[in-house]
Amino acid sequence: MKIIEVITDAGHLDTIKGLAAQFELVDFWHSATDESGRCSMHMLVQPENRQRVLDSLQGILSASENSRVLMYSPDTIWPLPQVAPEDEKPSKSSSITREELYKQIEQGAHVNGTFILLVILSTIVVAIGLIEDNVAVVIGAMVIAPLLGPNLALALSAALGDRKLMTRALGTNLVGVSIAFALCWLLGQVWTGALDSAELLARTSVGLDGVILALASGLAAALSLTTGLSSVLVGVMVAVALLPPTATAGIMLGAGHYDLATGAMLLLAVNVVCVNLSAKLVFLYKGVRPRTWIEKKQARQSYVLFMMVWIVTLSILIAVIYLKLKTGA
Repeated sequence: MKIIEVITDAGHLDTIKGLAAQFELVDFWHSATDESGRCSMHMLVQPENRQRVLDSLQGILSASENSRVLMYSPDTIWPLPQVAPEDEKPSKSSSITREELYKQIEQGAHVNGTFILLVILSTIVVAIGLIEDNVAVVIGAMVIAPLLGPNLALALSAALGDRKLMTRALGTNLVGVSIAFALCWLLGQVWTGALDSAELLARTSVGLDGVILALASGLAAALSLTTGLSSVLVGVMVAVALLPPTATAGIMLGAGHYDLATGAMLLLAVNVVCVNLSAKLVFLYKGVRPRTWIEKKQARQSYVLFMMVWIVTLSILIAVIYLKLKTGA
């Protein structure tokens, strides 16, 4: 349950009160009109109605410059509202709104000091874990997962047709991967010990089972976000990590092991493609789309284009993996 608070001119009171009745919201109340002619209206909204209520409010208040819409979660509700029967609930709609999803994912697509520091620290941690064959250290680096955010942002930007977010996500991805790769390439240049640990060599090849794992993990990541269960992401990050293959590729390339570096790059490419492709499918299934028809048209065009790009790319990667397995290369 969320509370949606609308602060606007009192002239909108009857319209918004009718909106609350139309969607049969749990509760509706409002304050008295203040000296500026505005009042505060509160709606206790069921999860399945939040997006529709917000979209309706945006349509009603789009021409009003003196309005604010806030949404927050109450710590406790009493008495507990009655839960609608399962057959009356939408089965495919996202449990969080488009605006909540955007805010949560968009935060991971910014190149700032925190992001760069996380990439550097996680790269150092994962490189040590890979070389020393320490599974716990590698998992610790994967849980940090600074590269997961911009990939999910890239998928969401295609679903919403948001070119600004798409450009930012691509740039953040490029910066993060470049930093991690460069640090590990330098490490490979100066490292004089053996590079034969099981954790390191495990990231130098990928099979068809790796493709299935990456797709399933990407689906779980997007589902956990759209259902509001972001804590599930910790387990997903461990399963479909983007940083370890990046680090492995850099180390092996710096050390001159070009065949192994190529295998690590192939694994990285598979994970990136699968995360984006599966996240886009989840956003489509959950009905994550823009509000207005013109935005929906733009989003549909970008969605179709990027889906085709990712599907073709994945098909090529699968063909390469199949040939490598068949030839034993």
